[in-house]
Amino acid sequence: MDAMLVIGRVAGVLGVLVCALAVVVRVGGSYLVGGYQVGTLFLAGIAAMVAGCLCLLLRMNAGH
Repeated sequence: MDAMLVIGRVAGVLGVLVCALAVVVRVGGSYLVGGYQVGTLFLAGIAAMVAGCLCLLLRMNAGH
């Protein structure tokens, strides 16, 4: 498998998991996780998903 494909998929899955963790913790009533604000974790999850999308887009364009 191509490295960009694997990196894109892993980054996307990790991003979704981090966002889900942030949502679950916030719905539970807490504002902090391990010293980080929940909004910061949510933003990091979004950034990971965007990075994964960019890797997959680069992989698609490399085929042409």
